[in-house]
Amino acid sequence: MAAVTTSALTAEEQRLIDWIESQAKERGNAVIAVPQDDQGAGFCFTACAWALHNVPEVVVVGLPGDLGPILLDAYVDRAANGEIFEVGKRYDDFFQGSAVVFERVAKGHYPEYFGSAFLVYPDGDFPALQVVVATADGHFPWQDTAPDGFAEWQPVLTESGVPESWTPGVDGP
Repeated sequence: MAAVTTSALTAEEQRLIDWIESQAKERGNAVIAVPQDDQGAGFCFTACAWALHNVPEVVVVGLPGDLGPILLDAYVDRAANGEIFEVGKRYDDFFQGSAVVFERVAKGHYPEYFGSAFLVYPDGDFPALQVVVATADGHFPWQDTAPDGFAEWQPVLTESGVPESWTPGVDGP
């Protein structure tokens, strides 16, 4: 992992980078969870997956409890061992019986959804994917069949707010 310049960090930022580095050494990546607030759903994201394994960092939005970190750890473990996850491909067996699909995250969402990853990558130069999780009955946020409010609870982090790496219903779910 590249050395991080610590001279301009606050004490809180230094504690966070120390924690990220210790998690990365101990577990192979760090997962940072951000709780739900009145602005939206909670989310979690990885830091150090790119630095340590050369696989994109990843974020998941709107999963309850500890499910997000479990999903992200599974992604990092599998990707670090050579599995390639294609954007727009539906994975029905990835996560506890719920379908998932990967989408590229637009750089404009990096500050909000990968904020503390900038302690690892100060220039913001890292690839990132979003894992979008379907409802238990297989509906994704952009589909007309999705429950009311699902698209707001689990926004798609592209510039348009809908999948951009594939066409839903044509070459993706």
